Amino acid sequence: MYFKRTYRLLWMLGLVSLYGFSQTSVNTVIAEKGDGIYSLLRKHGMSPAEHYGHFIALNKANLWDSIQLFEGREYILPPVEVDSVVVEASIQKKSTEIKEIPNVLEEGIFGKEHSLVTIRSNKLKGAVYYLISGHGGPDPGAVAIYDGKMIAEDEYAYDITLRLAKELMSHGAETFIIVRDPNDGIRDYKVLEIDRDEVVYPNEEIPLNQLQRLKQRVDVVNKLYLENSGKYQRLIVTHVDSRSKGQNIDVFFYHHEKSKNGKHLAESIHKTFLNKYREYQPNRSYEGTFGDRSGLYLVKNTLPAMAYIEIGNIKNKKDQRRILDTDNRQALAKWISEGVILDRDRKLR
Repeated sequence: MYFKRTYRLLWMLGLVSLYGFSQTSVNTVIAEKGDGIYSLLRKHGMSPAEHYGHFIALNKANLWDSIQLFEGREYILPPVEVDSVVVEASIQKKSTEIKEIPNVLEEGIFGKEHSLVTIRSNKLKGAVYYLISGHGGPDPGAVAIYDGKMIAEDEYAYDITLRLAKELMSHGAETFIIVRDPNDGIRDYKVLEIDRDEVVYPNEEIPLNQLQRLKQRVDVVNKLYLENSGKYQRLIVTHVDSRSKGQNIDVFFYHHEKSKNGKHLAESIHKTFLNKYREYQPNRSYEGTFGDRSGLYLVKNTLPAMAYIEIGNIKNKKDQRRILDTDNRQALAKWISEGVILDRDRKLR
């Protein structure tokens, strides 16, 4: 017993030294073509939900856009056989870069593996966001076939919306997820199983009739908006587009033609995407735009200033790769959240 305790103590001290002074014996891997953080961690037998944040902290100087890997570069894998509290304490003692451990919330709607939300800033404190993912319940939206399996628009719009909600909450926002699934949290795989059990906040069955479905969402959002009168409030609606198979599209943003704040929000998110493409894909032009779509029922009838987002074409093979890849869905959510923060910052000036 004494030997085991001594060995563990020496191993832990070695780990502290490793983090503080040297990385020569750290377990590292080379990112291969097609690798994302999630797939890289899974490839090495590690839970992405458990180790994702730690991986980013260890490799933040070697990532593009904070969460994307460079092909051919070496990355540090987080240690897995050590008590996380001891590791955090060790890192804090030896690193001048890591500050206080932030507050953590638990939100079951994100699923067991993603339920913990780390509060990273208060940039959106006092702001209220309503998030609606397209379709759901009896209506799967656009469908397509990928690798012999059927995929549906509503599942991917919902996954991106959950990731966006978590990003917004991590910056202190009060967030209402309007279309909700009782058992589908954030899912870290390509093919998302289709189901019909989504409900509308707080727990209303979604009707079959399209107009009734839209009116139900409008009524819920408008009720919450009036209850939160006086607060900074915004609505974000997320859809996956459906066009001809040959049409590859970028992300588009819409607003109500008479809403100055809605235009401001859509413009801020669009500007963020435009800058990201210029930085990370300088040889590819970005053709996504923002403009008014006042004829859409949700755009016309909801009270909060809003942005309506169309993310790719689920029937197009190139767009499918963007939508189905876990890391891409996370990046989309992160970029949208950065645009939301930009909108909020501009309003506070």
